[in-house]
Amino acid sequence: MNTIGKRPISELGYGFIPKEYIPKGKNEYHLRNLQNRSGIKYRKLTAYETEVLVKNANSSDDWNKVLVSKAFNPELVKNCKFYGLVRIGKLEPLYHEFNNLRMPVGLYNSTIISCDLGDNVAINNVNYISHYIVGSSVMLANINELCTTDHSKFGNGIIKEGESEAVRIWLELCNENGGRSIMPFNGMLPGDAYLWTRYRDRDKLMQKFKEFTEEKFDQQRGYYGKIGDRTVIKNCGIIKDVWVGSDAYIKGANKLKNLTINSSPDAKSQIGESCELVNGIVGFGCRIFYGVKAVRFILASNSQLKYGARLINSYLGDNSTISCCEVLNSLIFPAHEQHHNNSFLCAALVMGQSNMAAGATIGSNHNSRGADGELQAGRGFWPGLCVSLKHNSKFASFTLLAKGDYPAELNIPIPFSLVNNDVSKDQLVVMPAYWFMYNMYALGRNEKKYTARDSRSERVQELEYNYLAPDSVNEIFDALKLMQKFTAKAYSNKFKKAIPETEWVKTGAGLFKQNNPVIDKLEIFADGFEHSDRKVLIVKARTSYKIYKDLVLFYGMSQLIDFINYKKIHSWQQLSKALPPHAERGSWTNVGGQLIPASTLETLLTNIENGKIKNWDEIHNFYKKCNQRYKDQKFQHAFASLIEILNITPRQFTKKLFLQLLPRVQDTKEWMVREIFESRAKDYHNEFRKMVYDNQKEMEAVTGKIEENQFINQQNDELKAFKKQIGKIRTDFGM
Repeated sequence: MNTIGKRPISELGYGFIPKEYIPKGKNEYHLRNLQNRSGIKYRKLTAYETEVLVKNANSSDDWNKVLVSKAFNPELVKNCKFYGLVRIGKLEPLYHEFNNLRMPVGLYNSTIISCDLGDNVAINNVNYISHYIVGSSVMLANINELCTTDHSKFGNGIIKEGESEAVRIWLELCNENGGRSIMPFNGMLPGDAYLWTRYRDRDKLMQKFKEFTEEKFDQQRGYYGKIGDRTVIKNCGIIKDVWVGSDAYIKGANKLKNLTINSSPDAKSQIGESCELVNGIVGFGCRIFYGVKAVRFILASNSQLKYGARLINSYLGDNSTISCCEVLNSLIFPAHEQHHNNSFLCAALVMGQSNMAAGATIGSNHNSRGADGELQAGRGFWPGLCVSLKHNSKFASFTLLAKGDYPAELNIPIPFSLVNNDVSKDQLVVMPAYWFMYNMYALGRNEKKYTARDSRSERVQELEYNYLAPDSVNEIFDALKLMQKFTAKAYSNKFKKAIPETEWVKTGAGLFKQNNPVIDKLEIFADGFEHSDRKVLIVKARTSYKIYKDLVLFYGMSQLIDFINYKKIHSWQQLSKALPPHAERGSWTNVGGQLIPASTLETLLTNIENGKIKNWDEIHNFYKKCNQRYKDQKFQHAFASLIEILNITPRQFTKKLFLQLLPRVQDTKEWMVREIFESRAKDYHNEFRKMVYDNQKEMEAVTGKIEENQFINQQNDELKAFKKQIGKIRTDFGM
């Protein structure tokens, strides 16, 4: 049986905060008065104004509790009921228009309980609005319920005075059993979520993160909901315990509960028809439309949920889009795309620049006795059409998975590879450096696309979009050693040569250094890539090995060329003095899309544990400092990579060697641009693509002319500029 309380009508609108939670010397409005920063000076109604209000079918339990501004016009208030303390700003005989919605300024056909209303609001047919502070020029129309409770948290993972721990909201990221849960808070960055989910063995660190979050917010009861200036809300069902920024647009939502919706004039957020959002935080400039269901979530800035997407217990990073599908218990770094109704992502850490194709089922606990499996994928993760993966699985950066139902857990440490489940031969096939051999166009274009789409207004974390960066280059070095090892083992087996395991890497390196054609005849099998007894075949090893080495050389030299330009170096003497005397690559960590040296990150974690860093703001300042140092740190990493791939010391990096390498790096750049063109040109020459068009002109009208392709032309321009830079360096350095 429902328990329906009965209290005198005279109490409606009063007693918002239970008496035991009102500080000594304060009243129930003390927090409301702090929150209302409109600057409007209120006064009591005149007798004439009260008379007009009554004549216009308005009512109040106490007209002395209805306060108004100097420019209040009672003629613009009709058929409204007021309860508790209501304060109303200026009302002028105007109408507002937004997206063809025209509403007269004023209050009409609404029940208003203990609210502050800004200047020139337009409120019509709001059946129930209570305990809200509404900004100026706000438009509210056809809303069933718009209210705030005294214990509102607005999506933050906190508890209020007198509440039990059981009511706290946690986000169960990366793992369905809650073992990596975090407390969400407004302003949480992807790096914050990453740090909190990863280092679970460090109890003191975990406790500090919890304390930092609790200290960000006041535990007092009685905060009002807010609706920022120029926000428009129409045709909605229930909006409860929601804080809305300025210039937001909410239309046709079914239910919004316990949310912060960030919005501003420069980053307007929108929520559309039939959406239901509960226990979450929406970042600046987000768009949520058409039947979206999101529960226990954070949506970072400039991201989108559309077409019935379901986002549950997940963090979606900046500049991402999820449409149609279902995402559960996942931490997703910025620049993620997932568009298809039949794709599914569960219990995963996806490190950004990722794309989930149709039919992708990423994460299944069916091969485990408990819901505790996880999947981890580096930057550029791309499971192709109809891919099914098991927990636990782990992938290096820019891994592409071919169509298939992968029967066992995978650990693919080789970046830029194509992974294929060859059912006919019952083996797993891995092609290293696939992107550079067959789809440079997509790899290069995606980098430019992500950069162009990054419209964050505040860039606390610098996101790395270049596919050649410290994380991926370190993985290339790991891949080279693995390929050396596996190749030597295959060579030993084929030719019955007893090679000690300790010599495999050295032997394999020798075979690759000789560019020995015998490598092409070997069946090279990898160990530890799949949790099964079947073979894992490495294909095109000789070609991919050379590409990897060329890529590292290009990475090191191109960063060196950039260094020369931005440091305005004009001679070898200047350059040699500026080069790091000791070059070490070191480990790097992808912290929410921002690459940070592992040693620097460890300093942060230690300083958090020992109390030198005291709150989330100081952690965010750490990210900013890392941004400032990143260019130099990346250069040092690139130079160390160059020295290592050349197998020399920094002292052996001479002027002569540097000048000899310039033509090689130019050749690599020309090859990259040529491969970008060729991989796109295939679409224009493929007869099966051309057959749907009656003639060449029709095809070009639909697909565009390849010579007018903006990205290809941009790459050609960059190549010209690169050549010009090299030419200038050679002149300056006296060649």
